[in-house]
Amino acid sequence: MELHNPEATQQALCILRSGNPFQWYVITLLALVVYVYFTEIQNKNWKGIAAGLSLYMVHWFVEIINALIQHFSGHALWTVPTGTAFLLLIGVGVELSFMFSIAGLIFSKVLPKDPKAKILGINNRLFIAIANAAFFSIFEIFLVKTPCFVWVYPWWGALPVFITVYIPFWVVSLYCYDWQPKVQKMVIGGMFVVNAVMLVVFAGIVHWI
Repeated sequence: MELHNPEATQQALCILRSGNPFQWYVITLLALVVYVYFTEIQNKNWKGIAAGLSLYMVHWFVEIINALIQHFSGHALWTVPTGTAFLLLIGVGVELSFMFSIAGLIFSKVLPKDPKAKILGINNRLFIAIANAAFFSIFEIFLVKTPCFVWVYPWWGALPVFITVYIPFWVVSLYCYDWQPKVQKMVIGGMFVVNAVMLVVFAGIVHWI
């Protein structure tokens, strides 16, 4: 099977968690993310924070799986060979990760107050989740036309990204917004533990990702 730009894998591995591409704007982005969350904490917007953190936990889980696919098959489904100041995992730079850290929080602000209200006959949470998933999937079509983002396998594209990546992102995030605080803490905390264990084992101990 002919791959799309297979050399992108080695290019990404060469900068993986390397300090060479680092740029100072990363510090500013980090400060802005911290400011966003501290502001929401000050405003006691716990539901919005839950939406933000739950999406971020799914984001990390998906990126770890993508990195494991690279280890076992030789190529990740998507990769970032250039254009980032710090490559966290083979498919995600620090800038993109910062964006996903607040994406769920941002879009929770457009949710109708009534979780049962419908848009075009569909529950509003599900409708907005699917709409966001579609938008992000379509936007990746633009990204892969740049040198900064690569879909390596010819069968991987906007549709599988939509189904397996972005629908889980947004469904978990926007439904988590309405869950009881105990459930929110269990889901976010559980995903955090799973991600942390996988990072410690696969990145820190066996160096697979």
